[in-house]
Amino acid sequence: MVSTDIFVEEIDTVVETEGDKIRRYAEFLAVYASYMLGCGATCIRIEKNLRRMANAVGLQVDMIILSHHVTVICTDNRSGIKKQSIRRLHPTGISFEINTRLSELSWKIAEKKVSFEEAGSIFYRIVNRKPMTNDRILLLVVLANASFCHLFGGDWGSMLIVGVATFIGYLAKVLMLSRGWDDKIVWLICAFISALCAAGMNYIPDITVTPNWSIAASVLYLIPGIPYINSISDCIDGHYLCSIGRLIHALALTICIALGLTAGLLIANIKPMIG
Repeated sequence: MVSTDIFVEEIDTVVETEGDKIRRYAEFLAVYASYMLGCGATCIRIEKNLRRMANAVGLQVDMIILSHHVTVICTDNRSGIKKQSIRRLHPTGISFEINTRLSELSWKIAEKKVSFEEAGSIFYRIVNRKPMTNDRILLLVVLANASFCHLFGGDWGSMLIVGVATFIGYLAKVLMLSRGWDDKIVWLICAFISALCAAGMNYIPDITVTPNWSIAASVLYLIPGIPYINSISDCIDGHYLCSIGRLIHALALTICIALGLTAGLLIANIKPMIG
């Protein structure tokens, strides 16, 4: 849970200097960028949002965005005073809601609807907003994965298998991530669990005539689509270091999915031939 103390400082008898104010702005922008980076925003969006807010208070902002850190340097257009702030990525998980709300906040600051001092409390409410409950997300993930199976040619039996395998695998994913496990280990284990569940259910007589699709689709909920897309976007915009970092992370997760799927099929003694 983030505190608003970073953004709004109590000033009693001591007058805040120009340097103190610019430092406070730099810290706010760095924390803002760390949350944007953590929720899955592209580098170009982070840049535009920060520059939009900085321009509203007469600052020029330069930034270095890496896959796990962001550096923000603010320069006052009148005095030339520079202040720097470095923050580590805040792992909120992929969240389109946080991404959208924070982008809306940048526009409100740019249009003078919200002051920088008021932005801290609004930011606090956005990043600490209660997310969608896990049971609703679980239901949507199960339905989406089963639908993918049907799109690829799976029958109703395969959809049932995929739904059960996704349900069990996603529950394991939530449990392990909540305990702070490394995401690569989590992805490998969840792929193994889902593949093993799907392969095992295929031994039920007459449950499906498209067993290969049920096994192939059982791990689709783990595919890191957003990191791949962000990697391409960052590469196009010239953020090569961040692009490579995101690509390597996405590839590592994909390899873990493949290893987990392979291990599950080997234990179940199933050799699917999709085609």
